[in-house]
Parts: sequence; structure tokens; C-alpha cells
Amino acid sequence: MDLVTLGDVPLERLLMVAAHVTAQRWNRYLAEEHGLTQAGLGALTAIAEHTEVPHRVVAERCFVRPATLTGIIDTLERDGLVVRQRDESDRRSVRLALTDAGREKLATVTAAIATAHPLTSADRDPGRGAVVREFLLEVIGTGEHPGHGGQPGHVTEEGARC
Repeated sequence: MDLVTLGDVPLERLLMVAAHVTAQRWNRYLAEEHGLTQAGLGALTAIAEHTEVPHRVVAERCFVRPATLTGIIDTLERDGLVVRQRDESDRRSVRLALTDAGREKLATVTAAIATAHPLTSADRDPGRGAVVREFLLEVIGTGEHPGHGGQPGHVTEEGARC
């Protein structure tokens, strides 16, 4: 599809195409420049918000199942960015924490993102960026099946970091 053809595409489809293209570019950048995946960066970000955080909480914040998160954490642990710790009060529960290397990696990526060039002209215009942000948060937060409308759900911008 070219940009001319996309002009007539329904907004929902356009959003899916934009998400796909953006994810591809973002994953390529993270892999080439920082040795991370999008999922790995999301997990590091979610873990960094706490000293130690339960595995299931990180999975919820990353919008994945705990079993899916296990492979992501395996890679981060192998790379020395995260450690798993058994919860002393509940040995079935695993808590996750960043290592010093994990904190350094996250700080490096965060600094690089803060100084990166804007994705689009909307990023350069705070008013337009606010409208796009509001739209995306509403799309994320509806929690409804496509075409059924619905009220915004419980997802907050803070919860949508992964």
C-alpha cells in the first residue's frame, strides 16, 4: 500500500498499519542501537518503577500473560539486566528487580529517546501531539471489540508503558 491508497482506508485500519510500521522501526532501532526488544524495554521500564515487583504485575503492565513474560525475563536475566528473587513470604511468587546494568541500560535508552528526532510533525507541535495522545489513550482504554464503541476502560497512560 502506498500513502495515496491509505488516504481512503478506515481509521481503524490506518491505526493498525501505523502501529505495525512504527513497531518495526522501533524494534529495529532498539535491537541495533541498544540490544533490546520492545518487550524487553517495556519490562525494564515496568520493573524500574519499583525496587522489586512481582512477575504478574510486570505482565499486567506490559499487557502480556505471565507465561509470555517469562521468556522476556529469561533474556533480560541472561543479559544481566534483571534478577529474579523468590518472595520470602510466598515462595511461589517471583519478584523482579533491575541490576545496576539494567538501570544503566534503561537510563541510556531513555536519554536517547529524549534527544531523538520527532517521529512526525505532530511531535513538534504540543497541541497536535496532545490530540494524538488523547486519541491513542482512548483507543487503548476502550477495551471493547472493534465496532462496538464503549467507554474508556481502566488503562491509564502510566499503565500503557510496555
